[in-house]
Amino acid sequence: MTHNIAILGASGYTGAELVRLMATHPGMNISALAANSKAGQSMAKVFPHLRHLELPELVTIDQIDFSDIDLCFSALPHATSQKVIAELPKDLKIVDLSADFRLRDPAAYAKWYGAPHAAQECQAEAVYGLTEFYRDQIRDARLVAGTGCNAATGQYALRPLIAGGLIDLDDIIIDLKTGVSGAGRSLKENLLHAELSEGAHAYGVGGTHRHLAEFDQEFSAVAGRPVRVQFTPHLLPANRGILATVYVKGEAQKIHAALSHAYKSEPFLQVLPFGETPSTRHIRGSNFCHIGVSGDRIPGRSIIIAALDNLTKGSSGQALQNANIMLGEDETAGLMLAPVFP
Repeated sequence: MTHNIAILGASGYTGAELVRLMATHPGMNISALAANSKAGQSMAKVFPHLRHLELPELVTIDQIDFSDIDLCFSALPHATSQKVIAELPKDLKIVDLSADFRLRDPAAYAKWYGAPHAAQECQAEAVYGLTEFYRDQIRDARLVAGTGCNAATGQYALRPLIAGGLIDLDDIIIDLKTGVSGAGRSLKENLLHAELSEGAHAYGVGGTHRHLAEFDQEFSAVAGRPVRVQFTPHLLPANRGILATVYVKGEAQKIHAALSHAYKSEPFLQVLPFGETPSTRHIRGSNFCHIGVSGDRIPGRSIIIAALDNLTKGSSGQALQNANIMLGEDETAGLMLAPVFP
């Protein structure tokens, strides 16, 4: 059976990544592509790297007939997505890639995003989209909320350790580096080549980055008590990739064993041999996440390093993985592409 798919926000990086991945999918047909600002244009013009594909012309959202759509990806900007999704058919399966439905508590959303949620009924039914930990809920969900790419990386490194009581919950540091595509495709002065290249800088310093809200929500739920991590992201002069270095109190060999056991059956989460460290160059363009564990020279402290591609496993690949589950497809369909190297 072929499922008809619509992508809203197809002119952004995550929209284009969805198209690239679905081009190899045996059970999905891209029936509609919406990009209000580019309506009337072809995807080949907006993204020349996709010109080899036969794709529908870009249209406005209100031009799509959703009656024949089996699942819709919403790759719209934050705050826009919630308003659009609230107006879509109530029986339509949706995977949202924005931040609009990640937080379960409306008060937490208002705190971190500076405005009340405009679709609280949808927010209440949304399932958090960290596939490996919410697979059963995702299978029966109508609306799945994709995670933040930074939040996914940190959680893959830490969730099994928090659940297993293997680390000090009051002493967790996440030092994270991310590629510039995570900031989206819209024009921003600080993302111009001359402003960004040949340097790196921290941002969201001191607990202001919005992905902290996801860490608070998810880690506290796993632990059964409040967990607050220290988290500082850094912007790298690279297009893709996230590298998270996590510092914890805990025995390194036990941490490595716990992560290896937790992910032994996961097709996309790969724990490296003890002492080996991952690199963003080895997961670029793929849906894989590599995780390494090393002991520290200070007894009782350990270092966990996780690497994934922010546009793939951190966003569009994760979204497709969730859609596969929702539609009864093989979870890995369209996602077994090898990383691009060099």
